[in-house]
Amino acid sequence: MTLPESSSGNGGPVRLDGPWTHRDVAANGARFHIAEMGDGPLVLLLHGFPQFWWTWRHQLPALADAGFRAVAMDLRGVGGSDRTPRGYDPANLALDITGVIRSLGEPDAALVGHDLGGYLAWTAAVMRPKLVRRLAVSSMPHPRRWRSAMLSDFAQSRAGSHIWGFQRPWLPERRLVADDAALVGDLIHEWSGPRPADEDAVEVYRRAMLVPSTAHCSIEPYRWMVRSLARPDGIQFNRRMKRPVRVPTLHLHGSLDPVMRTRSAAGSGEYVEAPYRWRLFDGLGHFPHEEDPAAFSTELVNWLKDPEPDR
Repeated sequence: MTLPESSSGNGGPVRLDGPWTHRDVAANGARFHIAEMGDGPLVLLLHGFPQFWWTWRHQLPALADAGFRAVAMDLRGVGGSDRTPRGYDPANLALDITGVIRSLGEPDAALVGHDLGGYLAWTAAVMRPKLVRRLAVSSMPHPRRWRSAMLSDFAQSRAGSHIWGFQRPWLPERRLVADDAALVGDLIHEWSGPRPADEDAVEVYRRAMLVPSTAHCSIEPYRWMVRSLARPDGIQFNRRMKRPVRVPTLHLHGSLDPVMRTRSAAGSGEYVEAPYRWRLFDGLGHFPHEEDPAAFSTELVNWLKDPEPDR
């Protein structure tokens, strides 16, 4: 199958047209692509795998209309951001995120992360708490909870089998880009709930994965997460993540998520010493912000505007 030509104007496969503005910012020794809309308190949106900033295309205008400065960034090695040879451990990726906050000239941000972006949002809130005003995480438990579930819960380990598969050299990258990145489409379909995935969106994600080096860089964070489990750097990271999150936290999850089981994500509140709200979206899978963008955006905006989020 050959993918149809992109309709993204002259921005290539990742700088897609819309009501947002594209630009690059420098942070933590690299260049990061962002798409932004609106004015007001900063809300920084962090994508997961196998996606890029465009996964937040519904939330950007919703947040801007609600009075926020909404910014979706491409993580290191993905989309329009730099593909560096190293730097894909979560501590450094979290410094990318907080560095972008500083480069945007903001004192802090509400972080909203999905999947890997959620893992990094948890990390940034622990490592640089003064720069994180609020935390919203979708489809990803706290890193210590993730580690425990992957190691001790056979059902979760099996659900996350793609992560174990990523540990092989070279083959995962080749599989991701084979047949015009057909595997990207397969994963999105398999991980979504019963609502059919947007085929046009799937094609966008496939094209983005075909940008040279993207497949390798997308996999590298997961390689670190597994290979470091018994290494000093991984043990030290796990120890650092014992520090509690001390900002209001919204935890969002699809009840039918086949990648990150509900029981694995639930319980992350034990690492939060601040108002914590758990919201389960019935009938949705791993991508609630795309499967039901209106419900997700409404929940997020209402929580961000709530002065007493512990109610």
